[in-house]
Amino acid sequence: MVTVSTLQVHASCVRIDAIGVLLCGGSGCGKSDLALRMIHSGASLVADDRVDLAREDETLRASCPANLAGLLEVRGVGILKVPFVADAAVGLAVDLAPGAQIERLPAPRHRDYLGKSVPVLTLDPFRASAAAQLAYAARAAAAGDLFAH
Repeated sequence: MVTVSTLQVHASCVRIDAIGVLLCGGSGCGKSDLALRMIHSGASLVADDRVDLAREDETLRASCPANLAGLLEVRGVGILKVPFVADAAVGLAVDLAPGAQIERLPAPRHRDYLGKSVPVLTLDPFRASAAAQLAYAARAAAAGDLFAH
């Protein structure tokens, strides 16, 4: 039997390989900007600005509200239509913050979404290496190696 619980969060979500990554933070913090760079690097858009989360047994899935599907806000350009995927299994959440607020070697953190624990990192979305950091972190999270060391 499949049990489904749902929640909508203010975030963006991209799928990197097979893992959904929630980009979290307030308005103007860089969620859409980092999502755009990730899409340009080969990731897929799941949702921008609002993400629907659903817990299906042990899997947390992210999807987009129907009226926002395939839309990405690009500051200074407007709302663009971009290719997207319907959903992704969430395996990582990223809090976006200025670099000065980020610990060099942070302790492992997790966040609960609908009773599912998800690893959490904090990244500076405007750092030149942000897209590469996010790609490597997502792959490590998918492999279960993110906090292994």
